[in-house]
Amino acid sequence: MKRQRRTLEQLFEKPTRSDIKWDDVVSLIEHLGGTVKQGSGSRVRFILKGESLVVHAPHPQKEINQPTVRDIKRFLSRVGEKP
Repeated sequence: MKRQRRTLEQLFEKPTRSDIKWDDVVSLIEHLGGTVKQGSGSRVRFILKGESLVVHAPHPQKEINQPTVRDIKRFLSRVGEKP
C-alpha cells in the first residue's frame, strides 16, 4: 500500500517527474482494481472503472517519460483516483 500511495503522489507532482518506474505504475493500477493487458509490441492497455488507456511500456529504460506520466495522470483523474 505504501508503495502504491507513493507512486500515486509522484504521478501528480509538479513539475512532472521523469523518474517513475514502470513496474510501480503497473502495481498501482492493479492495486486500484484495474487490469493490465499486454498488446502488440510495447503497447499496454490499462483498464480501470470502465475506462481504458493505451500506453507504450518503456524500453530499454525502466522509467516512464513525462508525456506518459501526463497521460496516466489524466486517466487516473478521469476515473476519480487522486492522491
